[in-house]
Amino acid sequence: MAIKPDKSEILSRLPSVDRILAETVLGEWKGSSFTTETVRVILDEIREKLLEGTGITHTTNEIATEASRRLNIRFAPQLRRVINATGIIIHTNLGRSPLSEKAIEAMVRAARGYSSLEYDLKRGRRGSRHTLVHEILTTISGAEDALVTNNNAAAMLLGLTALSKRKEVIVSRSQLVEIGGSFRVPDICKAGGAKLKEVGTTNRTRIADYENATSTKTGMLLRVHSSNYKVIGFTEEVSLEALVDLGDKYNIPVMDDLGSGALVDIARYSSLKDEPLVADSVKAGASVVTFSGDKLLGGPQAGLAVGKSRYIDKMRKHPLMRAVRPDKITFAALHETLRAYLVPKKLAEKLPVWRMMSVSLKEIGKRAHKVAADVTKVAEGSGLKVCIDKSDSYAGGGSLPTQMMESRSVCFSGTGKRLKTLQENLRNGIPPIICYIKDGKLHLDLRTLILEDDNEVTELLLKALKMKED
Repeated sequence: MAIKPDKSEILSRLPSVDRILAETVLGEWKGSSFTTETVRVILDEIREKLLEGTGITHTTNEIATEASRRLNIRFAPQLRRVINATGIIIHTNLGRSPLSEKAIEAMVRAARGYSSLEYDLKRGRRGSRHTLVHEILTTISGAEDALVTNNNAAAMLLGLTALSKRKEVIVSRSQLVEIGGSFRVPDICKAGGAKLKEVGTTNRTRIADYENATSTKTGMLLRVHSSNYKVIGFTEEVSLEALVDLGDKYNIPVMDDLGSGALVDIARYSSLKDEPLVADSVKAGASVVTFSGDKLLGGPQAGLAVGKSRYIDKMRKHPLMRAVRPDKITFAALHETLRAYLVPKKLAEKLPVWRMMSVSLKEIGKRAHKVAADVTKVAEGSGLKVCIDKSDSYAGGGSLPTQMMESRSVCFSGTGKRLKTLQENLRNGIPPIICYIKDGKLHLDLRTLILEDDNEVTELLLKALKMKED
């Protein structure tokens, strides 16, 4: 008859914490308090199973390996590179605009060491970060003055706070928009300490509505570009020029929030149209024009404000400016992005956003056929058919919601379960591929694939297709 080992004998089989922590397999986790904590948790689990008679002993190396695995999972970066095959170019959930190589290089230089962020090299004394992109931004926009915040919501908040706090801001009802992430114009006005005064109706607003609403309490006339929706039919809106004339008449500043902020005519580079230009708002006489850096501009997340010096300077000197100012990394990337606009005819060569919008259907189709040809055999072996279909691409990012660009997708058709499995396999790949299912087919839109990623996409597709269904 076998003698059941006693408790002390069972526990003696476990290696000590110190011996486990000495294992080289722990690598970067050696010396961390989290490692010690994780090792003790694993030992407790093993000890419990041994006492129940269901466990087995483990070597120090095995326990250390398991600890390393758990720590890698627990502290894995949540911000990961993904491949965008959705056809939406400025995809908010996927980080909006991919940056140019020049911008990335500039960010690395700024991050690697010290920089002249707030140091005047000519005078050898403290300088200001507000001068870093001032010249290039005013040159491109045609404005008297300019400043940069950490996003467009911040630029708008700063303008409302600095120019109309405790005063009324007049805005058309048709422009009381909600942008992604529950950002609402009425809420931002309230946060800026201004009182919102709505005029007109959802579909029709006239200049008389604005003028009848003005008083000694009026601090600003606000126009908001409805970039993420359209009102069609029986409509009427007041032009920016008319608002500026009214503002001049009563000495009231006019702020024009453009959202995406096109610096060049988008129709020159794609089939899209009708996106208002920053330079046109400046030329029309707007006191302040605000727009994003990471949408149509194609740069880092930033909020840009350009306009008349007396208003921009008030914003720059306001205490809130310090809370919303960008860091050196943003300025580095923004400067290189803006430089591309000095020679606009080469935008498609320099900025990924504009390259994606301007790429020809012929080129997209050629790439799609190459990817499809490379995966067809494996796809058919897994029960899926492959074809090239027309698809609809969008600028995205709250821009041009009713307009689309024709594109081409590599499509897979089969059972619904098989398509969902393939989609999940692609999403869980390294790196993940984000695609979509529509009309019974899984689509990978080639417009938003960076050219250099085509071969990697093919490899990831082959791997995902070979994975067995659960």
